[in-house]
Amino acid sequence: MKKNFHRIRYACYMSNASMAAISLLSPLLFVNFRELYGISYTLLGTLVLLNFCTQLGIDLFFSFFSHKFNIQKTVRLMPVLTAAGLMIYAVLPPLLPQYAYAFLAAGTIVFSASAGLGEVLISPIIAALPSQNPDRDMSRAHSVYAWGTAAVILITTVYLQLFGGERWYFLPLVFALIPLGALALFLSSDLPQLPASHSASGTASLLRDPALILCVLCIFMGGASENSMTQWISGYAEKALTIPKLYGDIFGTAVFAVMLGLGRTLYAKHGKNIYQILLLGFGGAFVCYLTAALSGNTILGLTACAFTGLCVSMLWPGTLICCAELIPGANVAVYALLAAGGDLGGSLAPQLIGSVTDKISCTQWAQNLAMTPEQAGLKAGILSAALFPLIGIFIVLGIRRLRRTRARA
Repeated sequence: MKKNFHRIRYACYMSNASMAAISLLSPLLFVNFRELYGISYTLLGTLVLLNFCTQLGIDLFFSFFSHKFNIQKTVRLMPVLTAAGLMIYAVLPPLLPQYAYAFLAAGTIVFSASAGLGEVLISPIIAALPSQNPDRDMSRAHSVYAWGTAAVILITTVYLQLFGGERWYFLPLVFALIPLGALALFLSSDLPQLPASHSASGTASLLRDPALILCVLCIFMGGASENSMTQWISGYAEKALTIPKLYGDIFGTAVFAVMLGLGRTLYAKHGKNIYQILLLGFGGAFVCYLTAALSGNTILGLTACAFTGLCVSMLWPGTLICCAELIPGANVAVYALLAAGGDLGGSLAPQLIGSVTDKISCTQWAQNLAMTPEQAGLKAGILSAALFPLIGIFIVLGIRRLRRTRARA
């Protein structure tokens, strides 16, 4: 292995860590933004929507037009956009508080564009690096995102407790150091040779490959299974399980992230038989969602929420591993389509939970239960999310059957 490929690997790791920071920053600071700038919950929720929509747009655009891009330059642009977005997000709202939301939205769009590029480019770079265990390398790269998530939650929670929400803007400035470090590594090393990109018509033809269709559906269910709990665990612990927010964020949200990182790290060290891992992951997530929604025990419910992280840990990177096996030489367009599928699942599933929660909490059925309408609605919402891992089980069975069929051909 070339020496400078080590730097590329660490640059990818740092890029994934910065993606964790920008995906969590807004939700962790919602209360502070509302108190400091009077921003409504609807507009605050729109920041998350902007994040997902921007990433999804980049994924889809790259799927069909990746052949138009200079990959070398685009990779080096990615950390620049991340740092620039975080600086807009941190510096301008305190200086011009009357336009705070506009600057928060602008910063979100800029660093979300970088996150979309990261989803498209980091995985194929990792897959293209010379390695004796490419599957484990892919898992290790994604484990950095999970450990970064846990670190961002803990750092932000402790910082706000110690220094208060008025100085929130130091957090994104500190997190901006991560992409700047990645930029230095990208500039000082060479990229591996990536498979040639297809034209738009070539990408369209890929969609007729049943292997890619099944992998896109699988990563959709994986993204939905992961993000349903990621986005709702804090609110669910506080409102449905009646756990104080501080403890819910630490023992729910943070432990979920630790479990996510633990699962990916274990696979990176000892993993094999990814199809069996995917089946166990989807099956375990299904059981965890049922337990979290139906259990009357607060501790058991919170434990199920947290351990969902272990179950879903390999659903996204595991699908990428399957796709690399089923479609040899998968290029940037293939990974872009997979990223689009995962992002779509990750954005639609939390919306479904919210819709179910609102509808159920307003029904007579909720009034008749020995709980508040909000509790009943949230439990029904979490229960509805069990549908995604359940469907995922059957999709993995289909992928495994296709693999065996092609192996015999």
